Amino acid sequence: MQRMRMEECEVAPVVDVIRVEHQFMKNNNYLAMDPLSRDAVLVDPAWQDEKIEAALAGRAARLRGILLTHAHFDHVHLAEQLSERHGCPVWMSEREIAASGYRAARLAAIDETPWQVGGLRIQPILTPGHTPGCACYLIGGHLFTGDVLFIEGCGICPDEAAAHQMFDSLERLKATLPRDTRIYPGHTYQLEPGQPLSKVLSCNIYLQFRDRESFAAYRLRSGQSMQKLLAFR
Repeated sequence: MQRMRMEECEVAPVVDVIRVEHQFMKNNNYLAMDPLSRDAVLVDPAWQDEKIEAALAGRAARLRGILLTHAHFDHVHLAEQLSERHGCPVWMSEREIAASGYRAARLAAIDETPWQVGGLRIQPILTPGHTPGCACYLIGGHLFTGDVLFIEGCGICPDEAAAHQMFDSLERLKATLPRDTRIYPGHTYQLEPGQPLSKVLSCNIYLQFRDRESFAAYRLRSGQSMQKLLAFR
């Protein structure tokens, strides 16, 4: 993929962070809306239906689709329910559908071909590692990363092969995205979503490794605390 340009998006989206939680899980859901047509997409909707509907109503947004970064339950929990209510598709990468077996009545498989929602240009970027078919979505200089890239970290990897894939995915993002791209992860540790990539590059240790082997050794190191891994806010 050649270097991506923000101006490729015809309309800059309005982005709302929707913070949701259930028991010990805390997630960031996102509403990205074309401010002219008010056509909108949701990213990884889960847990608190009323918050999501309130965000849509607050913007007078028309939900045109749901973007899923991967098939873990805390990222797909409300996708089918909202899809049926609003009569819109659910988009997930073809690789992730095949690997996970995820199903929904309005599920549509995608590759890296971009498409339009209103005036918004949606560019999927396949970024395997956390799961086999993880995808990020670039919408007008805003990158929605799910559990691939956090502001201060990256998602867990089940084994060495997956960690190698994660390294390659992160390197691809570093090589192709402008430094002022805003990063919107599926979870928050300390810094707020929407930090520029330049800031993420300066504070994220997982973006400092020069080769697959050293990255995998650190990502899979023993003694990691699950409590700290899930210490979202």
